[in-house]
Amino acid sequence: MEEILFLLNTSRRPVALQQKSAPKDSEIVSKLDDIEAKLTDMLKKLEQFQLKNADNVFNTVMTYMPQDFRGTLIRQQRERSERNKQAEVDSLVSAGGSIHDRYALLWKQQMERRVQLAQLGSATGVYKTLVRYLVGVPQVLLDFIRQINDDNGPMEEQRERYGPTLYTLTKLVLAIRLYLHVSLARYEQRKIEKDDIAVLQQAVTIYTEEFVKFTEFIGEVFVNAPFFISAEDAVAADARKSDEYKETTIPAGKTHEVILSVEAVNSYIAWDFSLQQGALNMDIGFHVEYISHSGEKTLILPYRRYEADQGNFCTVSAGSYKLVWDNSYSSFFKKSLRYKVDAVPPVVEPAVPAMEP
Repeated sequence: MEEILFLLNTSRRPVALQQKSAPKDSEIVSKLDDIEAKLTDMLKKLEQFQLKNADNVFNTVMTYMPQDFRGTLIRQQRERSERNKQAEVDSLVSAGGSIHDRYALLWKQQMERRVQLAQLGSATGVYKTLVRYLVGVPQVLLDFIRQINDDNGPMEEQRERYGPTLYTLTKLVLAIRLYLHVSLARYEQRKIEKDDIAVLQQAVTIYTEEFVKFTEFIGEVFVNAPFFISAEDAVAADARKSDEYKETTIPAGKTHEVILSVEAVNSYIAWDFSLQQGALNMDIGFHVEYISHSGEKTLILPYRRYEADQGNFCTVSAGSYKLVWDNSYSSFFKKSLRYKVDAVPPVVEPAVPAMEP
């Protein structure tokens, strides 16, 4: 579709069609404009279909994630990753990249997404931290994302089932493109006949209508696929009870510490805590330190006193991060602390530098 729209761009049409020097030329221009409008509309629908399916996959996986600040951070990281991917495509187009170049980049990005899913399903790399969040996740979903790149995996099965129909549509649109390419290239020597343009319009109408039907059908196939069972259907809610807030009592003059291990940069250290208040309003000191592999300590979040707080920061180094609640300044009052903390790994694997040949 993009290649046809490239051919139909007004600036690339034959001079006679740009100038509309004859009544017949004006009629052909009107017909080409109609074809261009149909394909532009179809392309927008296809792009929306692709975005919707990508969101459906991600949102399905997210139903198994903790519904607190960690799930929010994972969603934010994914959105940032997608913005970066789109910026990469926009930069390529701005630099004069061809449709083929853009397609190659989009394909590369899609394969990267599949690798990330497969890592999640296999619990490899930083994704093993995410897998422990998938409480109650049906095995069929984990099998799907783990085997997604296999030669005989779920995506290949979908291609075998529904590929022939799509291939028939592809042959039709390639024939449309070939006819337009040849006809516009020799337009100065041989005008497009009225009957020919009518057949062309009919072919485009059939193509766009059938393509809409195909995308709607495939959308239904994936929505009802067994690996898209919801977390609610998997009865995951009860299993998540072990993921609730923790509670502890910090005696006067003491501290409470939690150490989180981070395996990848661009992870997030996140926390949410509050004090159980009694007759008196109380606060507690809180700070975060980074501990390197050599044992050296660096203050990350300066000491402050809070009644409650929720926050996070992005890590720049792997290693251990110590969260400290300090009640050492209190001589008489113990503090009842309710808290939840975690190290949320990056959604996207850190880029691996290419090896020199």
